[in-house]
Amino acid sequence: MGKLNRTLTTAAFLAVVTSATAQEVELRLADEFADLAPAIQSASLTLSLGQEEGTLPQDYIAAARADYRRILTALYASGHYGATVSIRIDGVEAAGMSPLTRVSSVERVDITVTPGPSFRFGTASVQPMAERTDLPSGFATGEIAESGLIRDAAKAAVEGWRDDGYAKADISAQSIRANHTTQTLDAALTVGTGPRLTFGTVAVEGNNGIRADRIRDIAGIPEGETFSPKALSDAANRLRRSGAFSSVAITEAEAIGPNDTLATLIQVDEATPRRFGVGAELSSSDGLVLNGYWLHRNFLGGAESFRIEGEISGISTKGTSTLDYRLSYDFLRPQTGPFRTDFYSNGAIEVLNDPGSFLKQVRAEAGFTRLFDTLTLSGGVGFSSAEVRDDLGTRRYSVINAPFSLEWDRRDTPLDATSGYYLKSTAMPFFGIGAVDSGLRAEVDARAYRSFGENDRLTLAARGQLGAIAGPTAERTPADYLFYSGGSDTVRGQSYQSLGTTLNNGVKIGGLSLAAASLEARYDVTEKIGAVGFFDIGYVGADAIPLRNGNWHAGTGLGLRYDTGIGPIRLDLATPANGGRFAKALSVYVGIGQSF
Repeated sequence: MGKLNRTLTTAAFLAVVTSATAQEVELRLADEFADLAPAIQSASLTLSLGQEEGTLPQDYIAAARADYRRILTALYASGHYGATVSIRIDGVEAAGMSPLTRVSSVERVDITVTPGPSFRFGTASVQPMAERTDLPSGFATGEIAESGLIRDAAKAAVEGWRDDGYAKADISAQSIRANHTTQTLDAALTVGTGPRLTFGTVAVEGNNGIRADRIRDIAGIPEGETFSPKALSDAANRLRRSGAFSSVAITEAEAIGPNDTLATLIQVDEATPRRFGVGAELSSSDGLVLNGYWLHRNFLGGAESFRIEGEISGISTKGTSTLDYRLSYDFLRPQTGPFRTDFYSNGAIEVLNDPGSFLKQVRAEAGFTRLFDTLTLSGGVGFSSAEVRDDLGTRRYSVINAPFSLEWDRRDTPLDATSGYYLKSTAMPFFGIGAVDSGLRAEVDARAYRSFGENDRLTLAARGQLGAIAGPTAERTPADYLFYSGGSDTVRGQSYQSLGTTLNNGVKIGGLSLAAASLEARYDVTEKIGAVGFFDIGYVGADAIPLRNGNWHAGTGLGLRYDTGIGPIRLDLATPANGGRFAKALSVYVGIGQSF
């Protein structure tokens, strides 16, 4: 037997009565089986003890006796069924030592493993098997007979039947035989399906302030329909997504009910119903933003959320003499109506002092949202009444709109995405009353993320935005519908809403179209600290067709990120990247979460 070059040998010092004694723990494994060393080291309790200080001699005896089974199990998982394991403590085989044996010291532990040949599957079968069962590819005749493949095949077979409505399906019999002459393993599994079941009664436990009937409505377990594990998973996700519960568990009854039904139990722990919070965001060009909110998670006793938020922005911004104010509300009633949609309503009173314009308005909107896994559809009706003062004069108008959106979110983490993509498209027809005309406003926001390198420490993130308004001219479009570029949401390094369009009479106003793109390279310097390089570009056009009859600007810069666990704190330093202004102006942005 040769010693593996990754042999684990450790030395520690123990206090036994009044003396200190050194232990050496060594794994002996032939070079040809070097690839098995990590699995053996991971399974062995004795080897892990050899890396700790202050271990008692008795602990080595207990660990060694347990290691025979643990090491063999690890070898079975790699397809070796003829292994021998010897663990000698100071020359004595641990299997022959009583766990009650008292020893004053342990000087050396030798673990010698002879894995033996690799076995392959002779027979690999599951009967009966549901139509759409997807067995692991390695569970087949001639493949290496890893024990985990048998377990995975059994799990897949049972899940296949459960997905087809047989909730009590289980492995009823199994035959697993190793033939040491042919070095093969025969594995035959038999599934007992039981009857096909339908959902029965749904009970609720743990609720206090939230009505049980509303919990059943939100969960939406379809009583009377064929059993489905996915239906239970979706029900739990709907309850968690409501935000009203700190924990949710749905369990199936042990016994089958009358008429082949299966009762379920929803156990919940309600979240604290009320909370409040404050926040701040700072930009040298956009100013300081302060906000605060109050939230009730169970406003009407049916897990309805109601949130009031106030915000003041534009504080101490150079060149800004007045502030922006907003007082808003958001109401959400989960799972309302027969189509499992969430009803929402929101509104705001706001005063906005943007560059060259003043807007005062009241708005409200109500509608429904439907979530399909990672796809969200929403639609509603809104109304706003506004007064605008700018270079065109003072205008008063009202707007009735009907916003519809589709959102597809496949990011791993929304606040700090490292992989996946995000797509949101919005179409909003509107009807103008007074100083504005009717038309259609549409937007698309697409983002993609990809990570590279060791531990995916480098992430490339890209974002593209397109927007257009069809129908009215810019002068006859609601002021807050027009497109601008500049600031943290479009082009960093350029002043907030600094890019718009200019009318024939020289009046500066927002555009009828927008095209913007951002590219970031994010690198994790440490587990907590990250560095970012970015480049943003934006184009605002006077026509409804993007990238036509307009102007563009760009910004670039560097940033730092500090991971807080819930999202990174963001610090970006940016400068204009066009017009000969590079490095002649500097904008600072501070916030929580990545820029996109």
